[in-house]
Amino acid sequence: MMPLAGWHAGKAASLRGLLTDIDDTLTTDGAVTADALQALAALKAAGLHVIPITGRPVGWSEPFAQVWPVDAIVAENGAVALRRNAAGGLDRLYQQDAATRAANFARMQEVLAEIEARVPGARRATDSAGRECDIAIDHSEFTQMPQEDIDRCVALMRAAGMNATVSSIHINGWYGAHNKLEGARWIVRELLGRDLDAELDRWVYIGDSTNDQLMFEHFPHSVGVANIARFVPQLTHLPRYVTQGERGAGFAELAQAILRPVGR
Repeated sequence: MMPLAGWHAGKAASLRGLLTDIDDTLTTDGAVTADALQALAALKAAGLHVIPITGRPVGWSEPFAQVWPVDAIVAENGAVALRRNAAGGLDRLYQQDAATRAANFARMQEVLAEIEARVPGARRATDSAGRECDIAIDHSEFTQMPQEDIDRCVALMRAAGMNATVSSIHINGWYGAHNKLEGARWIVRELLGRDLDAELDRWVYIGDSTNDQLMFEHFPHSVGVANIARFVPQLTHLPRYVTQGERGAGFAELAQAILRPVGR
């Protein structure tokens, strides 16, 4: 990972947009700070598309999709998106049809109960009531789970045929081919009618943990906030650049780097 100060390619004039994780990338201690929110607004004002992609549930994401200066929020690791409509409400867009979601939901609840029964201290995330397309175990938001138990939860999800990934706070599992990268491709196509893979060098991705590494691998302009240091031992693919600041301050640092006039 190179210092963000050495990054010169990602100037606003050449970029189309920015994709960002939320927890511990936009947020600091669970809240979006003023500097991060101002950074979102500045990026939008510069004409860039801004799309958060998160493992958080769609229900949790709704109030932020209403008020943040973003194009949409993609929730549940690429399964569902929220976008504002002309009436001032929110539209929900899904990658799976209703019958598939219902069948998957029932099976996922069985897996969730099995994990809670078999892994001591494993508890579903407090935001689980807002989830439609995945399940989540809390490992660092309101509890601290040792790495070996995190690994056991991941193994149980995968043994049940699920995809599983670990964010800075949760262990997420789901059925389906979607993930953060597929969610990004999908929402850019749905909202903008564009092929993300054809213009990857015109988008930036910023994140902080192991569930971001598929994005780090694919995006030439990939950035980690400084607190990614916690997850470096578990990462196969690192971001190209890293900020000096952690969490929301690191996100604001990236926005400043994007919007800084060329040559300065």
